[in-house]
Amino acid sequence: MTDMKFEDVVGLWQADKKRYVKRSTYYAYSLLITNHLLPAFSGMTDVTETVVQEFVLEKLRQGLSRKSVKDILIVLKMILRYAAKNGYMSHHEIDVKYPIERQVQHIDVLSLGDQRFLIDYIENHLTFMNLGIYICLCTGLRIGEICALVWDDIDMKAGVVNVSRTIQRIYMVDGTRRRSEVVIGTPKSVNSIRQVPLSRNLQKILRPLKKIVNGSFYVLTNSARPIEPRSYRNHFNRLIGELDIPKLKFHSLRHSFATRCIESRCDTKTVSLLLGHSSVNTTLNLYVHPNMDHKKKCIEQMSRILK
Repeated sequence: MTDMKFEDVVGLWQADKKRYVKRSTYYAYSLLITNHLLPAFSGMTDVTETVVQEFVLEKLRQGLSRKSVKDILIVLKMILRYAAKNGYMSHHEIDVKYPIERQVQHIDVLSLGDQRFLIDYIENHLTFMNLGIYICLCTGLRIGEICALVWDDIDMKAGVVNVSRTIQRIYMVDGTRRRSEVVIGTPKSVNSIRQVPLSRNLQKILRPLKKIVNGSFYVLTNSARPIEPRSYRNHFNRLIGELDIPKLKFHSLRHSFATRCIESRCDTKTVSLLLGHSSVNTTLNLYVHPNMDHKKKCIEQMSRILK
């Protein structure tokens, strides 16, 4: 066992990891390492559970969300496992505890009235850029997936959209040099490569367009050059501002799609597959929250059994 410093282990781990993960994933790891892990653990030759627990609490005190802290911790644990496996540092079981959350998780969704209003507006003011918003409301695609859509991805004969790419801006850290780059790659996970059926209304809009467009062109620009998510978010924000719809993030359109599916009593497994979630538990935790009517019905059913 060697007493190697944390920053030296990180360098070896990064060189090894770079061979196996996507560029976007590698640079996401690197950003977390540069911004959070190296400032906290550099110089250490032994990273214990006590040290990590204090690191987590400090990050939460600084205002980072629990999810962000967990993402950082995933990278840290990968580095420490690598260090222990190769004999660079001692192995410690790390079981971090988080403060009890007293706030109920909340996701922003369009009200049913605002969603209908937005759909009606787009149908009467159809542009390629507005079409992407409509597609998201009808399919639940992520913004990067919509930006990466080309017309050939839309199969009118089968009545589906094939999701196999995403566009994202990745932030790269090479030593002290930082830069960003827009890349087109595979979606978030294996489950994100999927087919999503097109609603009848969406097919009605797309069918005449499909007859005249170039199949290799991007849907949102109807050209050979795509638009990146950051620019498309700006378009969305301007539109809902003009329509006086309560301010929300573009991702809320995906939440709205999922919420309407659950409200329509679609089974959770199907909704999970449509969204491209890696686990049905993700869908359950985000969207399946019984309302008071469901709770009362459950109590009544239980009471009938007791009688």
